[in-house]
Amino acid sequence: MRYAVVIEDAGGNFSAYVPDLPGCVATGATVVESEQAIREAIEFHLEGMREDGTPIPPPSTRVDYVEVAA
Repeated sequence: MRYAVVIEDAGGNFSAYVPDLPGCVATGATVVESEQAIREAIEFHLEGMREDGTPIPPPSTRVDYVEVAA
C-alpha cells in the first residue's frame, strides 16, 4: 500500500503523520529519520489494526502543490 505522509518541521525535530491512518505518527531528528520512523509506524499501526480486526482504510488522500503569488 502507498499512503500519503506529511512531514513537518517541528522546530527541534521533524514530525510525520498519515492522514488516512489517524493516530499514526512519528518523529525524527532529520527528514530522513522521520521517513524511516513513519514507515515503521505505518507497519506497526496496520499490524495492530489487523490484530484488532479493524478494517484497514485504503489510501485515499491526494497530495499536490498549488502555486500562488506571494
